Amino acid sequence: MDHTSIDIYLVIDTFLLLLIGVGPKIALVPFLEVTSSLDASTKALVVRKMLTTAGAVALILLGLGELLARLLHFTTGALSVAGGLILLIIAITMVLGTTEARDSPAIKGRDPSRLAVFPLAVPYLLNPAGIVALVTLSAEADSVAVFAMVLGLLAVVLALDVAVFRFASRVSDHLDESRMLVTEKIFGFLLAALAVQLALDGLHSAGVIHLTSH
Repeated sequence: MDHTSIDIYLVIDTFLLLLIGVGPKIALVPFLEVTSSLDASTKALVVRKMLTTAGAVALILLGLGELLARLLHFTTGALSVAGGLILLIIAITMVLGTTEARDSPAIKGRDPSRLAVFPLAVPYLLNPAGIVALVTLSAEADSVAVFAMVLGLLAVVLALDVAVFRFASRVSDHLDESRMLVTEKIFGFLLAALAVQLALDGLHSAGVIHLTSH
């Protein structure tokens, strides 16, 4: 992908990457489960904490991603493989998990403000695909215009997150949990495919394998 000039394909591809990586879908069902027993004011606190944490980390990765890669001596290919593996674990949990998030030992009884940071903000809202995308875009954006475009698209995705989670927190009592569960399983399967693709792309970038384009 050319990261030196802006065209409609770069805009669409970047938006979709950010929507998958920082968008609401992966975090929505866990958010509804974790906050189901909370009152309205606490839900609002969780939403604010989750969104500000994910947004702040995303901005740091976008601004310092290339520097972090150089300091820690990893390539975007290695990051893509690592992100794919972690995303695969999350996807498998979504597909095969039988215990609701709120009943998990890692979540049950914890302070809601801490849950807003982990696991809701990271790795659910800002997930491994988003981390890979932001660091890669940071490293490969070769002009101020492209960087500004990425920053603008990130702002759009975060604004969408704000709208979705504020709405979800208000209507969560009326949502059909069984339908949400089905969509979580389906989306988890699609995420597994994305995770495998991330790993394959990383291996291709590192020269371990060769992928042919279709």
